[in-house]
Amino acid sequence: MNFDINKILRENIKNLVPYSSARDEFKGEASIYLDANENAFGSPLDKNYNRYPDPLQYAVKKKISEIKGVPPRNIFLGNGSDEAIDILFRAFCTPGVDNVITVPPTYGMYEVSANINDIAIKKVSLTEDYQLNLEGIAEAIDKNTKLIFICSPNNPTGNSINREDIETLLANFEGLVIIDEAYINFSRQKTFIQELTEYANLVVLQTLSKAWGLAALRVGMAFASEEIIEIFNKVKPPYNINQASQELALRALDNVEQVNSWIRETVAERERLIKELAQLTIVLKIYPSDANFILVKTTNPKSIYNFLVEQGTIVRDRSSVDLCEGSLRITIGTPEENNQLITQLKSFNK
Repeated sequence: MNFDINKILRENIKNLVPYSSARDEFKGEASIYLDANENAFGSPLDKNYNRYPDPLQYAVKKKISEIKGVPPRNIFLGNGSDEAIDILFRAFCTPGVDNVITVPPTYGMYEVSANINDIAIKKVSLTEDYQLNLEGIAEAIDKNTKLIFICSPNNPTGNSINREDIETLLANFEGLVIIDEAYINFSRQKTFIQELTEYANLVVLQTLSKAWGLAALRVGMAFASEEIIEIFNKVKPPYNINQASQELALRALDNVEQVNSWIRETVAERERLIKELAQLTIVLKIYPSDANFILVKTTNPKSIYNFLVEQGTIVRDRSSVDLCEGSLRITIGTPEENNQLITQLKSFNK
């Protein structure tokens, strides 16, 4: 399949002249900056906070490039992955005309963002073992289908989606296939970012919120072809990642070994927690997980959830989600937190 981005790009985006900021027009060092209407006297916090940040976050992208093995030109940084998701709708989907495909149960922001942008959603539920229904997806695709969203490892189920099934979609779908890999660091599966040169219609989302422990900074990543990244940069607000987030992200990205240590401990705790919970009579099933959480089917999810709240422990009740009936989603905590959870659940006797 020869993918042509112009066939799915909105006409108004093709013709869009992006906002040109002062920091776009001058790159380099100078002794006096009188071009951006900043406060020349400084800020109450730090001298450099009176200046606008790098609009393309080059230093952060360079560091991510070294870690991920992807050129900076193939990286977009967003205000969380949610910004990248929103830009995909705004750049490639015409409101009231186009549609996208989601595969529930999955991350809820795809649907929210579609609704905000007035884009129709075609839902093709996962199979009972939480894999893609390729036949159903093929039947749902029409000439106005622009995007297919796949979360792998999936939220809230925790499992990875079969790689060959995703490759089938990439090879045959004429729109964009978005693979959300927010939890890939905890997975046994390979990331799809190494396939960017193979598939021109591939967009991979990752984040610094999970394994990197930077949820408060709101730094999401999109990896794609250079022409797709150029579209992201054309549509995004000029300064979408603030200076403080860029500085703190750079500091964090120097601590790969610390993050890898946390990942190893999280995975070990995940397996221990699965073994401990499997022994409880209130637990009916624990689904396979490649993430930093597990989906647990229980005898009485609402009562168990409320009981844990009373103990000061908060999990996520997913029992009202299709294909997740009776289930609670439990994030893997520290060993001490996991021990408390197990003790609390052992004392539940309703």
